[in-house]
Formats: sequence, C-alpha cells, structure tokens
Amino acid sequence: MRINKFIALATNTSRRKADGLIADGQITVNGVAAQAGQVVSEIDRVAFNGQPLDFTALTSQPQLVVMLNKPAGYIVSRDGQGGKTIYDLLPSEYQNLQPVGRLDKNSSGLLLLTNDGQLAYDLTHPSQHKTKVYRVTLNKPLAAADRQTIEVSGVQLEDGISKLQIDELPNGHDLSWQIVMSEGRKRQIRRTFQFLGYKVFLLHRIKFGDYELGKLTNGQTIRC
Repeated sequence: MRINKFIALATNTSRRKADGLIADGQITVNGVAAQAGQVVSEIDRVAFNGQPLDFTALTSQPQLVVMLNKPAGYIVSRDGQGGKTIYDLLPSEYQNLQPVGRLDKNSSGLLLLTNDGQLAYDLTHPSQHKTKVYRVTLNKPLAAADRQTIEVSGVQLEDGISKLQIDELPNGHDLSWQIVMSEGRKRQIRRTFQFLGYKVFLLHRIKFGDYELGKLTNGQTIRC
C-alpha cells in the first residue's frame, strides 16, 4: 500500500494531508523518514510523530461497501476547507471509508464508499464501462436538435467528445431528463449542457453499476 494511503486511513485524514505529514518529516518507516510514493506492508514499522500505526489491524478490517444519498452542498473529500463534507454525515464506523468516484458539491444522490480497493477500481476504471444514471433538471426546455447533438455526434469539450444517452421523464416538460453514461469525466454532464447554452439546476445520481439509490433518504447511509 502506498504510504500516503496508509497514513490517510490510519489517521482518518485526506491523502493530501498525509502527503504534507510525509513532507514535514512527521512520518517514519522503520525509523527512517518516509518518502513520497513509498510502498509499505505489514512488515514495516510506520510511526506518526513517534507513535506506531498498526498496519495489520487496518488492513485486516472486513470489506465494507456503503451507499450514501449525498445532499447538495456537501464536498466529497475529507478536507472541506471550511465547507461541509460527506464525512460530517457518516457515522463513526464508516469514517475510514473512501469515496468511489466523485459527485461535485452541488450534485446529489448515490455515492458509494468502501475500503475495498479492487471494487473501487472495478467501478471507476474506464475499461470497466460501468453505467451511471442521473436525473437532471435544466433551466430551459431541451431543444430536439440539441438532444440529437448530444446523443449522436456529441459535444466537443476540452477533454474530448462527450456523448450522453438522454431519456425523457414523464411530466418532465422538456426540463427534466434521465441521463445514462459510462464515463466519469469531471463535471461532464454540466459542461456538456453548458456548451449548448443550458444550465443544470439539479443533478441527482440514482444508479452506479449494480447499485441503486432506491428509497434511501437524503443524507442517509446504508451498508450494502
């Protein structure tokens, strides 16, 4: 396991802060100052300011997968820089879990958290093509020509072509739609509609791979 990931899990902090602790010389491995990118295992003696951290206890924890119905306004990070984070919503027994992918601060809905690195990889790596389903509400009706553009030719964003499957919702009045995608580029849905002159007022994820939000209420967690 990379040293920053281990420190983040063992001290309940972010990997960014863990990198800072390493850079400041507060972490040692076998009595020697840790190095960025170093890999550690159960045979190593890792300490934070001289206090040993138990690698074996940490890595022997049972694998957990938790679904959170993330409210808008919460940051998917341990370091909220003064803002509210998803860890403010999680009970103590889930504080060591890591989010699988991201939802931006203003988005809501299904967020998975786990301590299973292989599962996180399987869900997020582009080669796995895991389907994600969202409900979106736009600031104005979606024109038929724009819908066709997004679905057929795609929209040219700075990081490549963005194509989305757009399904009409009952009583959506051309404002509310269901979006299906298998990519996971940063703010891709918002940027796609913005390119064509729309603003996404609401973005709510309801499905990620085999996991569905169902009737999970706002801010609630459930173990899968």
